[in-house]
Amino acid sequence: MNNRQRVDAILHGRSYDRMPVVAFGYWVETLDKWAAEGHITQEDAQGYRRQGDGGEADRRVMDLLGFDFNWNSCPGANTGLYPPFETQVLEQCADGAKIIRNSDGLIVRVNDNIVSIPAEIGTSLKDREAWESMYLPKLQFCQERVNDAMFRRLKEQDDQRDLPMGLHLGSLYGNIRNMLGVEELSYLAVDDEDLYVEIIDTEAELCYQAAKRVLEYGIRFEYAHFWEDICFKNGPLVRPQVFDELVGKHYHRITDLVRQHGIDIVSVDCDGCIDLLVPIWLKNGVNTMFPIEVGTWNASIRKWREQYGPSLRGVGGMDKRVFAQDKAAVDAEIQRLKSLVALGGYIPCPDHRIAPDAKFELVQYYCQQFREIIG
Repeated sequence: MNNRQRVDAILHGRSYDRMPVVAFGYWVETLDKWAAEGHITQEDAQGYRRQGDGGEADRRVMDLLGFDFNWNSCPGANTGLYPPFETQVLEQCADGAKIIRNSDGLIVRVNDNIVSIPAEIGTSLKDREAWESMYLPKLQFCQERVNDAMFRRLKEQDDQRDLPMGLHLGSLYGNIRNMLGVEELSYLAVDDEDLYVEIIDTEAELCYQAAKRVLEYGIRFEYAHFWEDICFKNGPLVRPQVFDELVGKHYHRITDLVRQHGIDIVSVDCDGCIDLLVPIWLKNGVNTMFPIEVGTWNASIRKWREQYGPSLRGVGGMDKRVFAQDKAAVDAEIQRLKSLVALGGYIPCPDHRIAPDAKFELVQYYCQQFREIIG
């Protein structure tokens, strides 16, 4: 079997020859460190910055480590602001930080010397006038959002491909959070419900039309994939009841569309404690949770499987923190994963991008031991 066939078999509960060793990328600082240590080339460290997950540089790094493929290798149409806002420096702070308006129109404080999520200060989407003049025109579908040459090439290579590939479906709420910020988005839901609903509906229609156009190429995707990142360690950044009522129907419409094209595995990338959103996704056609962050809340497919049954699949759930420890910690983590693999419909993968404290040799050791023990 090849990895394309393995993934299809595992997530559909059929027999398979071995479990693939799956990756989910790296912090760019991790690759910079590994390049400085001589484990990878500077060219591949820089190449990953440009190409991202699944690119040539990523594949070369995965080969050195022992991974089979990156789950986040998901081409799709552009479902963000098009064209994006031009990044603009609004203020240079005395401590070296900068206040900028980023490509999503969000006003943030950044510091080039600190690796962290930028502090949100405000948004350019202040009212309906700003929405209609600055944002709405940038959230319409057009053919320019689709890389025609790339998808034609993928169609030509489809029969020869031995790696699984997902169709990226965009983001129904995470993109909106990126435009407004968590605080402003929360206020908008109460202060101007009509505008709040219109923004959600507009983003959803864009994602639907983008998916529809890509599916017309006839590529046989193994799965479809959403990105959201709308939870934190204590739960969702949106009220589940509101998410169910206003966003759930759009997931349903899009997952119905991809099923009409033979794609019945649909995953969602959402960080944080997602437990309160899981039943909403399941009800609306999203059946695979990723990356299942172990984190401080001990996320695990086991409790979800006990609650929702085998229709819920998972990719992720490997505690990447062991990469900063030792072989004994890696061995213990693999044994923990082995018991989860026995549940079926689950593929282990580092629970988020590999951080700069990871030791290159320990990641290699994990890949080797994973093949030998989980196999």
